[in-house]
Amino acid sequence: VQLQASGGGLVQAGGSLRLSCAASGSFVSISDMGWYRQSPGKERDLVAIVTEAGVTRYGDSGLGRFFISVDNAKRAAYLQMNSLKPEDTAVYSCYAKIRVHWGRDTNDFWGQGTLVTVSS
Repeated sequence: VQLQASGGGLVQAGGSLRLSCAASGSFVSISDMGWYRQSPGKERDLVAIVTEAGVTRYGDSGLGRFFISVDNAKRAAYLQMNSLKPEDTAVYSCYAKIRVHWGRDTNDFWGQGTLVTVSS
């Protein structure tokens, strides 16, 4: 099972970016799927996540500016980031809680991370 993230890059403050994350490989189902981010010298924080129950949670940093969506058929999650600020600069990592085998517990999977740089 792999998570492949894409869409990071350099953007000016006030601009927008859309991150994508696709799960591949053989597995039964995806429970939770979302994004975390980590800036230099800081801990990794939740950006946005959609749970198995369909509940969407946002971290404080992107509330009102970032929007997550999940395409179950494509096994993918997307993060639309608007009104970006320099403080949004970070490595954004895709995360998913996946049940690989029937009847087994879920496992945590992380993508490779994609760098988002917001210039002032």
